[in-house]
Amino acid sequence: MPIFFDSLGREMEEEEIEKAVIAYLKKRGFKQTELALQEEQSKRSSAAASQTDPEVAKKILTFSEPENGPMQYHEGYNKLRSWTYSSLDLYKHELLRVLYPVFIHCFMDLVAKGHTQEARTFFNSFREDHELMHLRDLQKLEGVLSPLHLEEMEFAHSLRQSKINIKMCQYSYELLLQYLQKTQSITILGIINEHINFQVSPGQPSSISDDADVVTLVGSSHDTAKQINQQEIRWGLLEDSLEDRLEKAGGLMSDSEKGEGESKEGDLEENKKRSVDGGKQGALVKKLKKDKVVGATGKTIRSETNTVSIAPRVKPELTLPVMPTEVEHSILEDLRNRVLLGSLALPSVSFYTFINTHNGLNCSSISHDGSLVAGGFSDSSLKVWDMSKIGKQTDTSTVQGENESTPSENLLGTEDGKRSYALFQGHAGPVYSAAFSPLGDFLLSSSADSTIRLWSTQLNANLVCYKGHNYPVWDVQFSPVGHYFASSSHDRTARIWSMDRIQPLRIMAGHLSDVDCVQWHVNCNYVATGSSDKTVRLWDVQSGECVRIFIGHRSMVLSLAMSPDGRYMASGDEDGMIMMWDLSSGRCVTPLIGHTSCVWTLAFSCEGSLLASGSADCTVKLWDVTASTKTPRTEENKAGSTNRLRSLKTLPTKSTPVYSLRFSRRNLLFAAGVLSKAYN
Repeated sequence: MPIFFDSLGREMEEEEIEKAVIAYLKKRGFKQTELALQEEQSKRSSAAASQTDPEVAKKILTFSEPENGPMQYHEGYNKLRSWTYSSLDLYKHELLRVLYPVFIHCFMDLVAKGHTQEARTFFNSFREDHELMHLRDLQKLEGVLSPLHLEEMEFAHSLRQSKINIKMCQYSYELLLQYLQKTQSITILGIINEHINFQVSPGQPSSISDDADVVTLVGSSHDTAKQINQQEIRWGLLEDSLEDRLEKAGGLMSDSEKGEGESKEGDLEENKKRSVDGGKQGALVKKLKKDKVVGATGKTIRSETNTVSIAPRVKPELTLPVMPTEVEHSILEDLRNRVLLGSLALPSVSFYTFINTHNGLNCSSISHDGSLVAGGFSDSSLKVWDMSKIGKQTDTSTVQGENESTPSENLLGTEDGKRSYALFQGHAGPVYSAAFSPLGDFLLSSSADSTIRLWSTQLNANLVCYKGHNYPVWDVQFSPVGHYFASSSHDRTARIWSMDRIQPLRIMAGHLSDVDCVQWHVNCNYVATGSSDKTVRLWDVQSGECVRIFIGHRSMVLSLAMSPDGRYMASGDEDGMIMMWDLSSGRCVTPLIGHTSCVWTLAFSCEGSLLASGSADCTVKLWDVTASTKTPRTEENKAGSTNRLRSLKTLPTKSTPVYSLRFSRRNLLFAAGVLSKAYN
């Protein structure tokens, strides 16, 4: 936004001013304005020289100079920094948002003009101000040592080509304008005009807690993101789903009545019998009834389970596979015996711990019934454990609630003379992701060799090798109905595949950096992707177009999860922040603050009342989704909102970073991780 200064002075010839203005316009690339000015000159070429404000002329000539002195950047930024830190506390946090974009562009301008030493001194002098919120960006920019680096480094190049959107209230914006007019710092003014776009809102300053959404560095303009997010999406469930059929038959409702008095506090003897909740272990997950809990939890739990049943129904855009009758009956039986969870009825957790992996485990995956556990390794191998066989060798148990000192985890990796797992070999590079099909009969794996492989867990053999990506494939996920799957890669694309075709059905391109994770919507009509460009995108499966862009994360997005009703999405990033998004509006419902390291995995409970998160900080956290999403929210979730999901419980592990989480159809939570060397 241009700012003009008023002053008085001596005469200056109009011709000299016009030359300076044209030189400035050429430098900035304003071709249309330059042509308009030249046309105006030709019309009044016979006019006499006019009197001009000398101070204004001086400013114009300053802009036309080929480069500003390096000290102007240091002094200009230092003055702006001192002024913002001395501002009133009410407006300080909004004004401080300007410092980071000014800082990085001052640094890059110095490098671009060849002042490498001055740029390094400037960077080291002020980097501490921004390390807390932008450490990852600073580590990338630290390697920029020459103008050539600015062009070659994708991150720096995208910053210089983009505008930074900053939200602030009207009064904070006016304070900033007054400061710039008073100091007449041309260098800082030029950077703000060229690289910052202010989004001014009336009323009081936004809350400090809303800072995650007020400064965005995106390749596309904010207006483009807004335009994309205005598209209509159908976030409901599929028509004629198994849940619908069960509810129509009355099976789900009757069990809701039965489940009113069920408590989540089972005794240890009951837990030890509860290795998995499927037919493979032969043990059904049951809860003890306690009269005292009936009145407190029964009504609440029943209302929470209704969130899925009231979701709208939509038609599938993909041709869905036909489910075998016996499999359908098995799933219906699981749904009838589903444990109802809530804030007062937390899930039981079965944690599988990998040992003796020698830092070779890259990923893990758990089948829907918890009977199979897979691990992908750096030596290009994939290993699958059958928990029913392991259960016969060692006593299995369930972790519930507290971090107990007694053995309470299933240990994977031990061998008693012969191999306890199925070994799958075929990849030519480290395996980065693995995913079981909904029925557990197939397993997908993705690798640094840029391929995806389909394995049969019944034949223990490789069936298909899918080639299409050009670089390492970071993630692969089956659709909720099987048959279709999605992948994400270092080549900045996500792709949709079907098991019967070796070529991708859709290629979804638009991210500015690696696509690190991918997740299907519950109705199979959309796929979400998380990227190192700090954004999450939602794609239409039929058209392959982006229909939502979610902006707010400050580091790469590593994990995604969809709520069972299809309305909400959770995303976790490298800094430990989790954000809950409303797919309809494209807005953040609330951030979840608690983890201190990367959030590698997320999972919603089957009725959507709880969210589980697993992190590199060796904890599993349970969050109350219902309490937050049921509270009244303004239409635009306006500034000043302090809406937060409530953290219900933190479950620490025995020095085991959490790689994967999975809620079974009966609402038992499975988790897996690898024992770190720090544990003795």
